[in-house]
Amino acid sequence: MNNILIGIAILLAISMIGAAVVAIRVKRPAIAILAAGMISLFASILFLFLAAPDVAMTEAAIGSGLTTFLFFFVLGRVRGDEHD
Repeated sequence: MNNILIGIAILLAISMIGAAVVAIRVKRPAIAILAAGMISLFASILFLFLAAPDVAMTEAAIGSGLTTFLFFFVLGRVRGDEHD
């Protein structure tokens, strides 16, 4: 059972690195915001597997949910000001 948890942790870490590369390399801001949200979501799942449910819930709520929403809100406001 321990080998399965190590495999899941490694898979999540590789997924986080892949999403970080996408967030850095992509040209469109919306895709970069989604990739950054995925990093936070994968981190919260990793915290859950590492037996830290309080940190996982905080990371999911703040990092993945609120921050992604805030980035999209600001992106919409900035794009709205360009068209006025």
